[in-house]
Amino acid sequence: VPTGRSKLQNKRASLNQQIIKQMRMRAGAENLLKATSNNKVKEMVLLELSYVNSNLQLLTGQLEGLNSSVECFFFNLQMLICILFSQDFILEHYSEDRNSFEDEIADLMDLRQACRTPSRNEVGVELLAKYYSHLPLIESRFFSPSRQTGIFFTWYDSFTGVPLCQQNLSLEKASILFNMAALYSQIGTRSDRQTISGLEEAISSFQKAAGILNHLKETFTHTPSYDMSPAMLSMLIRMMLAQAQECLFEKTALPGIRNQFYSLMKMAQEAAKVSEIYDQVHQSMIQMPIKDNVPLFWSTMSQVKANHYRSMAHYFVASALLDHQLSPSDDEDQQEKTLSQVYDRIPEGRSPLDILKKKDERQCVGKAHIRRAILGHEEALRIYSLCHNLNKLEILQDILKASHQRSLNKFSEHEDEDEFTDYTEAPDIICESEMEVPATTKVKVIDFFQRLGPLSVFSAKQRWTAPRTIQLQPQDRDLGFTLKGESPVQVVSLDPLCPAAADGLKEGDYIVAVGDTECKWMGVSEVMRLLKDVDEEGIEIQVVSMMDTNPPMVHHSSCLVVVFRERLSVRFV
Repeated sequence: VPTGRSKLQNKRASLNQQIIKQMRMRAGAENLLKATSNNKVKEMVLLELSYVNSNLQLLTGQLEGLNSSVECFFFNLQMLICILFSQDFILEHYSEDRNSFEDEIADLMDLRQACRTPSRNEVGVELLAKYYSHLPLIESRFFSPSRQTGIFFTWYDSFTGVPLCQQNLSLEKASILFNMAALYSQIGTRSDRQTISGLEEAISSFQKAAGILNHLKETFTHTPSYDMSPAMLSMLIRMMLAQAQECLFEKTALPGIRNQFYSLMKMAQEAAKVSEIYDQVHQSMIQMPIKDNVPLFWSTMSQVKANHYRSMAHYFVASALLDHQLSPSDDEDQQEKTLSQVYDRIPEGRSPLDILKKKDERQCVGKAHIRRAILGHEEALRIYSLCHNLNKLEILQDILKASHQRSLNKFSEHEDEDEFTDYTEAPDIICESEMEVPATTKVKVIDFFQRLGPLSVFSAKQRWTAPRTIQLQPQDRDLGFTLKGESPVQVVSLDPLCPAAADGLKEGDYIVAVGDTECKWMGVSEVMRLLKDVDEEGIEIQVVSMMDTNPPMVHHSSCLVVVFRERLSVRFV
């Protein structure tokens, strides 16, 4: 409400509904066109089809513009508090007064409220990570596998605007991971890429985004969301790695590129790697069904960058071959090894050593590379001119034109009017290094509801009796049973004739309190310390007994109201 971003979400949802309506009309018209043999009807249908296709183009353009400009969206997080209050789960399942947990519930609400508007930095990511780490604890405490809560978790796809619902906390967990990755991508795009520290921050952020998306892809394999489908996540992972690789290239180039053979060859391989990954991103984006929903701005930008960095790679190799000659002081073997590692294949009839030692061969291959650089830059400029949204980025056009002109100047420097036309084709440039996808790190948190007891026993999937009060009266300092386990301790070796057994104590009961002292988290030694000084009057203890963990399924017809929360969009610049 304060930001007004829900209006953008409504616009996107409205546009998607209109597009779906137009596509249905088009499908019906096409079926009618196939079925009819009346020429007059065919003319009317064709006219209607032209109107529908025109409307589809306009609507798609509006949606594309909205997708490319929006930074934030809203998505739904169901309030777990509804479970705790409306269904009184704490009292019903744990036999505890819910009012005694008001502070814990308030802490959970504060954390969830803070997650609605996380700051665009590491603090915001840590906040989401903290909430994500609490979700498995909340799930274990309050989501029973044998009980349907009637609570629907809703997610609005960022690419389609279509909502989906699921009665499973997995959707909540997946949505938090998706937003953590999106937040890291925003941190990466906002980093100062004019400094080494800023570039290192960008590289780290994009890598972490890729790592979280990869964890999401491997862990939540059945999430019914288009955003979190395997194909979409694979594309987003590649896009994050491409941007990280691009920042690594910029970090290498920032101090300045030395006009030396080895430095130029290294830059060529770095540029080739950036181009390769952006090409993979583009290939992912043009596959169905991703092609229909990813903004054209994204796929065009990835195609422009793939061509641009490929051309840069050829320019660097051309500069290394044309501007430098193998001298007696140079390490011939090392240069031969370096050149052979740059190519996926050597031009037919040539060897790396021939190219290095023979001036004509060196000039011929160098010019072939500069020609490929010029052609690649021209293709990047052509693709740039075809995208309306890219045309707004004048700085991008300036960079493409400057790179193109630099390659033209290099070609002019070595152009010989008297030489015959050479049709040597420059080989592709490769880079064997791979950027690793980092593993995700977990944030350690303290369970808000740890007073309910250890999760190994006191969880939603376990069932036990209400606490029973047992009067202990030792006979000759013998209580009639022994204790085992960690926490809570369990009654074993119970004497069926002892007073405690007569008062209702059973083999396998868990002791949850001794007198006025709760001991759900106490071990054997601590509980025995409380019991060792019991006098003849005895002491009261409270115990619970485990019940069958497979009761009949309980259905609840009521459904809880959904609550919206901010969605973060993946950034790509």
